[in-house]
Amino acid sequence: MRPFDRFHPLQDDFRDPYSRDRDRVLHCSSFRRLEYKTQVFLNHEGDYFRTRLTHSLEVSQIARTLSRMLELNETLAEVIALSHDLGHTPFGHVGGDRLDALLKADGHPNGFEHNFQSFRVLTTLEKRYKDFDGLNLTFATLEGVLKHSYPYDKPFFPDWIREAFALDRHPSLEAMVVDHADEIAYTSHDIDDGIKYGLIDFSDLEDLEIVQEVDRRVRAEGIVPGEYLYRHRFVASLIRLLVEDFIEHSRPGAEAHRSDRPLCATLPAEEPLPVSFSSSVATGLKRLKKRLYLKLYRHEKIVRNMYAGKRCVEALYRAYSEEHDLLPESQKALFARRPVHRVIADTIASMTDRYALKRYHQIYGISLK
Repeated sequence: MRPFDRFHPLQDDFRDPYSRDRDRVLHCSSFRRLEYKTQVFLNHEGDYFRTRLTHSLEVSQIARTLSRMLELNETLAEVIALSHDLGHTPFGHVGGDRLDALLKADGHPNGFEHNFQSFRVLTTLEKRYKDFDGLNLTFATLEGVLKHSYPYDKPFFPDWIREAFALDRHPSLEAMVVDHADEIAYTSHDIDDGIKYGLIDFSDLEDLEIVQEVDRRVRAEGIVPGEYLYRHRFVASLIRLLVEDFIEHSRPGAEAHRSDRPLCATLPAEEPLPVSFSSSVATGLKRLKKRLYLKLYRHEKIVRNMYAGKRCVEALYRAYSEEHDLLPESQKALFARRPVHRVIADTIASMTDRYALKRYHQIYGISLK
């Protein structure tokens, strides 16, 4: 299949194929629900903190910049970025991890994996057309979401995916750009949210070389730690450092790729990735993320909230498994087409944080707040 082909043909209109993909994603229910799904901090804790929606928009903005500078297809990168987190459960990764364990314990070895769930949202779970399920996006968009993480081939993939997608090949450069834009966005913005929330301080990071370089850039603007603007300028300068390094280090590979391949083309798995950070920045970023894991993501307040979210997901799964009539009629109707526990997992995965908490309270009569 060509990158712009679809499983179901469409009549042409005034938009290019990837713009049509973007518009379909922006108008789907799963995208709107991202507004109330956790990034790191639970949604009800404040209006400032990132959600899955704001994160997806930030990834999209960075991916568009990187693609434009590398002369790639900016709109393809945009729609992959907007779609990449559609499969996330409420309460972030812990919700998905809990659904994975529950499904496997109930005899479903495929479990739950949020990247594949994003693909399923786009191809199966969203319903907008009479003749088929899903949003009928282009092959290139679906491949970019499917291959969001390496290795691309997963043991639970059905045969039709292996037949339709070359799982032994790297995705398009646009998909690789989105992967790095995601890393830039969540690292920098988690620092912003963590410091705003008072869970970490710059003193927790100041011995790291990449942080010292960013600090030098901010001080060169005449702003020092402790000033109101320091946090904002630090985050902006960190993003700029990472973006500039990625563009500079990736430009030769992108140019070579364009010279002998069409845009949006995939790469053989044995070829080195043509776009990436420099080795020094990649190492610095890895050390920074490790420090954030220790100081922020494992902070007692975060762990406590995520534990409550995990228990909420588990309780809903048990309730729906024991009493199917707790589910909406539209979901029970799917039992004829899909395994019961998969329908239950899909129902929970689609929920926002606040709706999951509301349903928990309705069923069990207590609040997890």
